[in-house]
Amino acid sequence: MKYEIKGTPLPVLIMTLEAGEKIKTDKGAMSWMSPNMEMSTNAGGSIGKAFGRMFSGESMFQNVYTCTGGSGLFAAASSFPGEILPVMVNPGNTIIAQKSAFLASEDGVEMSVHFQKKTGAGFFGGEGFILQKFTGNGMVFLEIDGSVQEYNLAPGQKIIVDTGNLAAMQETVQIDIQAVKGIGNALFGGEGLFNTVLTGPGKIWLQTMPRNTMADALRPFLPSARS
Repeated sequence: MKYEIKGTPLPVLIMTLEAGEKIKTDKGAMSWMSPNMEMSTNAGGSIGKAFGRMFSGESMFQNVYTCTGGSGLFAAASSFPGEILPVMVNPGNTIIAQKSAFLASEDGVEMSVHFQKKTGAGFFGGEGFILQKFTGNGMVFLEIDGSVQEYNLAPGQKIIVDTGNLAAMQETVQIDIQAVKGIGNALFGGEGLFNTVLTGPGKIWLQTMPRNTMADALRPFLPSARS
């Protein structure tokens, strides 16, 4: 499978596949494709996996596209202004991502639900209790809100992140919360009461414009809802 990512701020993932190669996508992700791509819809294994995908922000069912009779073309466009992040998953590189991050993956990648182990991080970290977990072997393509910035944290190295700006991380990274110091800072600083604290080792991917931040920025300019 070969791929290229084109366009901003609404990018599209364009893949070229050989006969027999398969691509997994979430419901409705296909933008265009060649006629020799055959689609099948399934639960992706057990009912438990299907419910896990639903809780992680995706459809219970997934679409699998198989290339038949020679090379084929498949394209999946982003659903939100931002970037499409390609990440290689293998037995030594499990990826944890925000809800609804999944766009597409090679057939060897498995997506499951990942639960926050720390209650405080789940309640106040901005990422929620339920995240997406990618294991197996192959490329996964994630939707990033706004622009993406990658950091490689050394063992014990920490970075403080505003809630919602964490897009994805390696499983080796620990996530926790930290209260904003000072009552005045917490009440009037505009940064909320808590920040997310990430501790290495491992890679993290941060996003510049979470969807809720964009919604808050646009809300004053939108007509008020009428009953």
